[in-house]
Amino acid sequence: MFYTYILKSKIQLKYYTGHTDNLERRLSEHNRGKNNYSSKFMPWQIVYKEKFETEIESIKREKYFKSAAGRRCLKKYVNK
Repeated sequence: MFYTYILKSKIQLKYYTGHTDNLERRLSEHNRGKNNYSSKFMPWQIVYKEKFETEIESIKREKYFKSAAGRRCLKKYVNK
């Protein structure tokens, strides 16, 4: 299984969108500073996730969420 996920910083009004095959491991990596961008806004919490059968599907959904239409759609899920 693959996931597309949205993280919210617990200290600032910042969001991060990504995809992974192991959601718990990836959240741990973000909260340990393994990603240059996300290390500046730790700690993170998962505010939204979707499950997919293939990595291609999860990448397509991630790209959608990073588009203008996708960001508007996400407002109802993450209360931006």
